[in-house]
Amino acid sequence: MADHEVRPVPLAAAEPAVLDDAHIGDIKGALGTIRLDDTGPRGSWRGRVLALLAIVGPGLIVMVGDNDAGGVATYAQAGQDYGPSLLWVLLLLVPVLIVNQEMVVRLGAVTRVGHARLILERFGRFWGAFSIFDLFILNFLTITTEFIGIDLALAYFGVSRDVSVPIAAVALIAMTTTGSFRNWERAMFVFIAGNFLVIPLVFFGHPHWGQVARDSFVPGISGGLTSTSVLLIIAMVGTTVAPWQLFFQQSNVVDKRITTRWINYERADTVLGSFVVVTGAAAIIIATAFAFRHTSYHGNFKDALHVATGLQHTVGRAAGVVFALVLLNASIIGAGAITLATSYAFGDVFGLRHSLNRPVREAKFFYGSFAVIVALAAAIVLIPGAPLGLITVAVQALAGVLLPSASVFLLLLCNDREVLGPWVNKMWLNVVATIILGALLMLSGILMVTTVFPHVNVTLLLIALSGLLVVALGGLGWFAVRGREPAPPRERRETWTMKPVALLGRPPWSRVRAMTMTVMYVYLLAAVVLLAVKAAKLAGGF
Repeated sequence: MADHEVRPVPLAAAEPAVLDDAHIGDIKGALGTIRLDDTGPRGSWRGRVLALLAIVGPGLIVMVGDNDAGGVATYAQAGQDYGPSLLWVLLLLVPVLIVNQEMVVRLGAVTRVGHARLILERFGRFWGAFSIFDLFILNFLTITTEFIGIDLALAYFGVSRDVSVPIAAVALIAMTTTGSFRNWERAMFVFIAGNFLVIPLVFFGHPHWGQVARDSFVPGISGGLTSTSVLLIIAMVGTTVAPWQLFFQQSNVVDKRITTRWINYERADTVLGSFVVVTGAAAIIIATAFAFRHTSYHGNFKDALHVATGLQHTVGRAAGVVFALVLLNASIIGAGAITLATSYAFGDVFGLRHSLNRPVREAKFFYGSFAVIVALAAAIVLIPGAPLGLITVAVQALAGVLLPSASVFLLLLCNDREVLGPWVNKMWLNVVATIILGALLMLSGILMVTTVFPHVNVTLLLIALSGLLVVALGGLGWFAVRGREPAPPRERRETWTMKPVALLGRPPWSRVRAMTMTVMYVYLLAAVVLLAVKAAKLAGGF
């Protein structure tokens, strides 16, 4: 079959039109199947468990994928340099992860359309092009860092990058191009199982569980609040809450054929994934905190390879081996999920077939884009003298630019009644999501400023931006209350369906919406100027 375009598929009145007819049919997950005509109630615990097993996947994969090479390195640095004192940050991230990802679950299950396509249709070509271009640049650089992680992990075992990186690239392409969503998900589940190697890693350092419990629930920073510690906290947030997650999970929910009937099961999958990812992050912090305590390694983080060799010297070879395997596993999961998020977005925007349920011959562009991105990212790591450190800095800076804008689009889409109808956010959820968005905007702003001006006083910057955030949230709340429209008549969730995206009208520009987009324009303009200054400094050797 041709790969040129996908026409919306006409369905029954109770179903929305989808962009790819491969997104319709039985749910064939790694751990079970739910037939398309399965409309019976799930009254028994056995029936509910079997349904959850069939649904589980998108939420678990997106969360575990976020504990990628950058995440492992960041958590190891937190433990090595600050002991267990930053564990409390991870607990604060659990509601952030759940709130953000629950919204994309709803968007995917209700609309049956990917995140990139909704941005294009609801915000116009400029913002659609901006979102896909920045997503591609950021994802490509991030995938490159995943191959750096693969190189460092296998370097511990004496494997040359000329061998490890090409083999990993071929393996990633092979497991994604099977033409079966179930086979791909099963392969990802194998790596998710490998993620649990962090559990035995914890015990090598003989942790003091009383201190672990105290530092998990009582905020504090070993050595006090400094510019370095604030930046590390921001890095922990940035590596745990990433823009690609929004695009990946929404498209993966659509590709797995999860509808609103199964939305609560996918929410459970997302909650499960958030606790798994935070548990894994905590395990790495605890392992490095107590293994390096009272040694010359404490406070001297260099990179993930030095962490592995340090563990070998302080607590034994087995700990070094396990950490290297955790890093390798995390890098592979991250590379696979992030690349797929990019290919999904391309298919959304260009209207081409984009489903893991299709064989390669029916979705050449989808699988081809995946293979090309993986191959190019791997090739960069193999270039002698490639600026791998600069790439890592660029990832942090671009993530700072993209995360707030991606979150703004998400929040506005989840309040768009033409898109979600009766599934739009409730008022309490908007309040929580807005506070989270404001905090992310503040943290990403700090990250960008310090990337360009590394000697700025981060503590004073944090205090100043916190004050501005409180004022801005208060003003936004006042405008929201004043401009609040009467609630429309209640609609039945079970029968509501979004129109095909091509038939949606332009959304009305309310006062809050216009103000939000204006703020984002200003923010992005400032971000581009700051990043241009940084690029000029690097080019001039300053």
